Amino acid sequence: MMKFPLSLLALVLAVTAPLHAQDMAGPGPRTKYNFNPGWMVNAGDAAGAESPSFADAGWKKVTLPYAWNEDSAFKVDIDQLPTGIAWYRKHFKVPADAAGKKIFLEFEGIRQKGQFFLNGELIGKNDNGVMAFGFDITDKVKPAPAENVLAARFDNAWGGRQWNDRNFYANYGGIPKNVFLHVTDKLHQTLPLYSNLGTTGTYIHAGNFDIAGRAATVTAESQVKNDHAEPTKFSYQVTVAGMDGKVVQTIQGGEQTLAAGETKLVTASGRVSNLNFWSWGYGYLYRVTTTLSVGGKPVDSVTTTTGFRKTEFGHGMLKLNDRAIQLKGYGQRTTNEWPAVGSAVPAWMSDFSNGLMVESGANLVRWMHVTPWKQDVESCDRVGLIQAMPAGDSEKDVGGQRWTERVEVMRDAIIYNRNNPSIVFYECGNAGISEEHMAEMKALRNQYDPYGGRAIGARDMHDSKEAEYGGHMLYINKSSTKPMWMMEYSRDEGLRKYWDDWTAPFHKDGDGPMHQNKPASDYNRNQDSHAVENVRRWFEYWQERPGTGERVNAGGVNIIFSDSNTHHRGAENYRRSGEVDAMRLPKDGFFAHQVMWDGWVEVEKPRIHLIGHWNYAPGVTKPVYVVSSADRVELFVNGQSLGFGEQSSRFLYTWKSVAFRPGSIKAVGYDKGGKKLCETAIQTAGAPAAIKLTPRTGPGGLKADGADLALVDVEVVDAQGNRCPTAMNLIQFDLQGPGEWRGGIAQSPDRPDNFILSRELPVECGINRVMLRSQPQAGEITLRANAAGLKPATIKIPSVAFPVLDGMAKTLPDAGLAAPLLRGPTPAGNSLAPARKAVHIAAATAGSNADQAGMAFDDSEKTNWKSDGKPGTGWIEFTMDHPAVISEITLKLGQFKKSYPLTITVDGKGVYSGETPPSLGYCTLKLEPALGKTVRITLAGAIKDGGAFDMTEITGKKLDDAGGKPVKGALEISEVEIYEPVKTGR
Repeated sequence: MMKFPLSLLALVLAVTAPLHAQDMAGPGPRTKYNFNPGWMVNAGDAAGAESPSFADAGWKKVTLPYAWNEDSAFKVDIDQLPTGIAWYRKHFKVPADAAGKKIFLEFEGIRQKGQFFLNGELIGKNDNGVMAFGFDITDKVKPAPAENVLAARFDNAWGGRQWNDRNFYANYGGIPKNVFLHVTDKLHQTLPLYSNLGTTGTYIHAGNFDIAGRAATVTAESQVKNDHAEPTKFSYQVTVAGMDGKVVQTIQGGEQTLAAGETKLVTASGRVSNLNFWSWGYGYLYRVTTTLSVGGKPVDSVTTTTGFRKTEFGHGMLKLNDRAIQLKGYGQRTTNEWPAVGSAVPAWMSDFSNGLMVESGANLVRWMHVTPWKQDVESCDRVGLIQAMPAGDSEKDVGGQRWTERVEVMRDAIIYNRNNPSIVFYECGNAGISEEHMAEMKALRNQYDPYGGRAIGARDMHDSKEAEYGGHMLYINKSSTKPMWMMEYSRDEGLRKYWDDWTAPFHKDGDGPMHQNKPASDYNRNQDSHAVENVRRWFEYWQERPGTGERVNAGGVNIIFSDSNTHHRGAENYRRSGEVDAMRLPKDGFFAHQVMWDGWVEVEKPRIHLIGHWNYAPGVTKPVYVVSSADRVELFVNGQSLGFGEQSSRFLYTWKSVAFRPGSIKAVGYDKGGKKLCETAIQTAGAPAAIKLTPRTGPGGLKADGADLALVDVEVVDAQGNRCPTAMNLIQFDLQGPGEWRGGIAQSPDRPDNFILSRELPVECGINRVMLRSQPQAGEITLRANAAGLKPATIKIPSVAFPVLDGMAKTLPDAGLAAPLLRGPTPAGNSLAPARKAVHIAAATAGSNADQAGMAFDDSEKTNWKSDGKPGTGWIEFTMDHPAVISEITLKLGQFKKSYPLTITVDGKGVYSGETPPSLGYCTLKLEPALGKTVRITLAGAIKDGGAFDMTEITGKKLDDAGGKPVKGALEISEVEIYEPVKTGR
């Protein structure tokens, strides 16, 4: 039976020290207010709604973040999400102590175009639909106790900007992100909001790392502006405090004088010892406070939450804190959405979702197409998840105004997010861009984030001289220089609802409609098939991992982590490629990755997972699959051994025909010497007897702010409390108290709306999950669940009062969240365990086109050698720089989806004869070890279609690595690497 990972959530909620980038709420010389409460929304245009006197009493009252079309999230296809005009209004009063100070509004982002009015006056516009922006409202806001009215008109129509695409960027309209109000002194550090304000804020960075000695030089840079009418002399001080709040270092920045109206960059640097470095699964963060004092009195103080880590990009891989790490993770839609709420979730749910990626073994999330919102960026800081941060684009390079727009978004994103340690890659395009454009983007990085330790690049930039990393969409690249990691592999889809062919509702694996008049079986998988395919797809990344030669693959991201309200190719109206479903309930693929990915490069903690369940009808005989990092796996049914499984793709073990017998099924993993490393077992559950409800809330409970959400797991269990994995009971819900039903998601041919907002919902595989939203009134919420023939369940969730005054709160959205530090600090020592050593090739010749033979080993996948296709000329010979025991060879063949019959000799001795396996890019051939200096590869027959490993992408995406047209019957090699065994005892 599928287990649900609980450890991350428990740890996240157990830690209560608040950490927030640019966190300035509370007493002091600067205040940052939560501006989310007290908004009103009207879906539709409303003439005169910008006027303070406009009658808005009948509008819907909401707390941000809130998308006006949230009810349609996952209910309809992405291109059917409602579009049009919506108005948001807010009545508020500024604090009395704001008199004589500066007042700014900060919007983390809107969707899509917005016009903003304060007390009836237009204060600005924003139309990129991605990035944060701000307004200086100092001279436009009415002082206390007068009331102000902020009104905004939004249009979330498709089109316009290149990334406003109904394929991948769900248009949850209005203000689906947080809003803040800042009150500062007239001598102040600016906000990192380039759009509208033109300011860059504070930049914290570290250098001169001593990882072993736990020290680094920390530098703070603040853009300071003097809006006083006279010159002002001030001092600049920096304090660095750890997660426990204790100051570990104070750095003096000296005194400065700014003329009236002047803006200046001030800096301070100092050596900091006893540092805890930010790492994978170890989001250790510091609070760096930069203070401006006049006459010894603080007048402005900014606390930036950040972390310190060392990065290196070279030899084909990333090093984090001096340790090689193979990139493993997910290409996730930036909207990161949930049913019936879209992307507008509380910060603790961002931690829950992003933290599950880490718990599955991921160390990287590649946000797709557009920059993620700040809440997700900061969440990845806390959970310890490396991020690849894009700017904004669709699928290709562009020019003119469209390119200018992309550069502007990247500029704003770098400035806004450069203090977030989890961002390690800046991505300039979802596809390749020109060298000129790449150089422009790199110059932008160098201008605004020269010391952040971040590589900038894009997909398909294999041979770029400017890009600092690259990688294909679907297929594997390798390099001996810059990291090459794959950005969208394993695009298959499958519902969590379908276990396998033998479990109700008996969906035959692959059954579903055609997509664009092509078979779409890969997009209608069952869970077992989907999990097995995840293993097969990862195998080649593992096989070409860092440490396996001089040219290596840096890793890859599986698209996607959670089922998404974006484009799809299967039977349902949303994408089901996730390793968890839309409510973040795991599929078997989640646990498959957990097994394969638990290590920096090599698997460090042996794990094992039995795919599926053990509740079948009498007489069922089926294959059983186990995913394990053990060397051998033995299967037991009711204590009787069924022997060892057939191993494939390194991590997959198969028993082709196992008869179901009620009781238990157990898998045990062993090392090569027979020592038991790991085991797992599944018990047959009894008949469904009862409903079980399990609530989940953020730290401190459910906040009565009108935006917080509670998750409730709904299970059908047997009399002993075990989940019934084949239960599909329809559950009816009743909600009482100050809560709003947001429901969950399920699938049925009779419900094309996916049960969105329905008060009845079936469990799938014995479990489902629903959401409740708090109201602005505190109180006790009661949820009852009933189903025919089952014992009902009731839970009570208290909502905790949330103080709001004059439309603002001092409690920020991420209050109480901190890093769970699950994986511990970066381990000491080398993470690479080489099993083979590349032998340098000194020269090459060939039976035809010999002048191009060097292209087969030039570390460029854009060049290749190919024979002329004539009989007898399909061979190439490599001369090593020294005699070696040749034991393996890795090839990137020109048509790697096909099988080439090859013979290979070493100094004339035959060491291999057979067909190459189809691959994602590279195939490794094990040779009969032989001492020699020349290796000849000969095409021994007709090239065949790959067949069993069909990697055809339904979009028709063509491989564009090596150039030139294929030559019929030709041996074609893009890259070759030849290996000898690693000598032991060194």
